[in-house]
Amino acid sequence: MTTAVPPAGSLDPAPPSPSGSSSSSSTGVPGKNARTTLKKPRRDGHSLLRWLFVLPALLYITLFFGYPLVRNVVMSFQRYTPTTYFTGEAPFTGLDNWRAVFSNELFADSLWHTAVFTVGSLTGQFTIGLALAVFFSRRFRLSGAIRAVLLLPWLVPMVVSAVVWRRVLDQDHGILNTALQAVGLADGGVPWLSSPSVALLSAIMVNIWIGIPFNMVILYGGLQEIPRELYEAASLDGASPWRTFRSVTLPLLRPVITVVLVLGFMSTVKILDLILALTSGGPADSTQTLGTVTYQLSFLQLDFGQGAVVGNVLIVISAVFAVLYLRANRADFGTGK
Repeated sequence: MTTAVPPAGSLDPAPPSPSGSSSSSSTGVPGKNARTTLKKPRRDGHSLLRWLFVLPALLYITLFFGYPLVRNVVMSFQRYTPTTYFTGEAPFTGLDNWRAVFSNELFADSLWHTAVFTVGSLTGQFTIGLALAVFFSRRFRLSGAIRAVLLLPWLVPMVVSAVVWRRVLDQDHGILNTALQAVGLADGGVPWLSSPSVALLSAIMVNIWIGIPFNMVILYGGLQEIPRELYEAASLDGASPWRTFRSVTLPLLRPVITVVLVLGFMSTVKILDLILALTSGGPADSTQTLGTVTYQLSFLQLDFGQGAVVGNVLIVISAVFAVLYLRANRADFGTGK
């Protein structure tokens, strides 16, 4: 018994798929839509995994940075005194704390002193640190040992450095005045820490001495990342050392300079321990900064509301500087120039 075989071409083709493409089930190879469908769960899983890795950092920032920041802002609108810690009562006073702080002449003076102290310190630290970094980038015998010795001011606690410098700058028995008198440059000694016109300059000088090693180390590391071939090409083109520094070193070092200046600004604008150990804000409030005023209002006058106001001003200044400076150099970070 023979079975009838339909003629060629009489077989009905497979019905087209709803998307208009041929069915992939007959070949066993998934189509484009199937591939897309299979990838979606994997992408979602990776996104969830990334968030799980970021979650501890977010919790840490929220607990140890976000909550204190919000609490400080709220406190600046409250009458917060030592009795609040026992009674829990901190009535809202509106803008009274802000008006009291802004109308205080000491706040205006401390704002100016902070600006002078910050600009002077950053300028001195960065200039001398960059010069030393360029100097040590030319390797020579004992360069590593000398760099290690220059790190000591940065490794010593700031309070210890301030106490030592207080003895060095003493008007009557300080070694600095003794040396100046020995060479005939000063008669009777310079009142480094006892004159309102000199005390702030002395504090800037000490802070420059402390901050030079940090600038030198970071900038030295940035200089080591610049390819030596660029300096060789500049030398073959007949560029002078200053032209090479201006056209090769500074542009390639700009991202590192940004980091150094931003970190230096953050640590300098809020400085407290150095001023307290060196001059205690005197003489005649000539070295009062925003940091010392915050300490004075909060822990000497026990007015935590007004102290929180000055602290918020410091936070705003730091945030504005960081945002503006990083936005100005965002192109350099993106291109690596």
